[in-house]
Amino acid sequence: MSYSFPHLSDLLAFCKQAWFIPAPKWSLEKMPDMTGKVVIVTGGSDGLGKLSVKALLEKNAKVYLAARNESKCQAVIDEFATTTGKTAIFLKIDLADLNSVKAAAKEFLSKETKLHVLYNNAQVLLLSCGPFTGVLTTNHELLTAQGYDGQFGTNVLGHFYLTKLLLPILLSTAEHTPEKVRIVALSSSAIYSMKYKFDIASLTNGPTRKKWPTMELYSQSKLGNILFANELARRYGDKGIVSTAVNPGNLKTDISRNQKTFSFDRFAVFVLQIHNPEVGVLTQLWAGTSPEGADMNGKFLVPWCREALPRSGSEDPELSAELWKWMEEQVEKFEQAAADKVAEHARS
Repeated sequence: MSYSFPHLSDLLAFCKQAWFIPAPKWSLEKMPDMTGKVVIVTGGSDGLGKLSVKALLEKNAKVYLAARNESKCQAVIDEFATTTGKTAIFLKIDLADLNSVKAAAKEFLSKETKLHVLYNNAQVLLLSCGPFTGVLTTNHELLTAQGYDGQFGTNVLGHFYLTKLLLPILLSTAEHTPEKVRIVALSSSAIYSMKYKFDIASLTNGPTRKKWPTMELYSQSKLGNILFANELARRYGDKGIVSTAVNPGNLKTDISRNQKTFSFDRFAVFVLQIHNPEVGVLTQLWAGTSPEGADMNGKFLVPWCREALPRSGSEDPELSAELWKWMEEQVEKFEQAAADKVAEHARS
């Protein structure tokens, strides 16, 4: 574990993106008609995801609301059917379980031949920690089904696997439609306050991860979203895919709902919840739907609907490639284990 304290430029960027934000020049009224477009929004039952689903339905998109809790999602679908006259489609997915991710992709591909926009929107902030230190005290509950750090596994690896499984339909859509396909990843201003260097050893359950405060693990996952989005942009930008990462802003959401006890981290998150999510959702909708968003491949977008520089070091192509390679290895290992299990069952 080695330190990488924020530069002065990082702290200034954080302040500018939290407090000193120009008034938005784009609004939902300027959002283009989405008739004929198919969109997936992960985490679509809460917060920015829910607002995105509503706005997309109002513009006539065919929207798949991808989340875990079916009854909660059905309530959202029913609500929007009343308020918009349009019906979203539930897609069951638990991004903390690669089996669920694979099943969700399979279900979607059995129903659709096109996918125009993929919002990798879902995120978790798991601050299960001591009252003052922010160090893990209940380790097991913060892991994914496959044993990865719960925040990185959900926020990054789960989305990586979903995107990988959907790449064929995304590339096919890009090839057969005049407009570019969009993939939008949700990052955070938390990247600017990271104190540790990005460390792949901390992504699995082991001694390195146990030394990391949970807020640092969250910040690392949000940096991971940028690295993933940048590598997507490099690999597929010339094939009609536009990949962007978005800091939606310091918003009044229930992101810290998993925190059950008081901690300085939770207090800091609460204090920094400044803006209403109704304005916070604009940047990701602009990235995924506007004509200007088609020119944002590989860019980092900040409140409201602007391009900016991410944290120093986050545009390192070697680090992006290293993370991509590691995630490829993890999903290949998962798929091989699943294949071996099927073969063993067939022999028994």
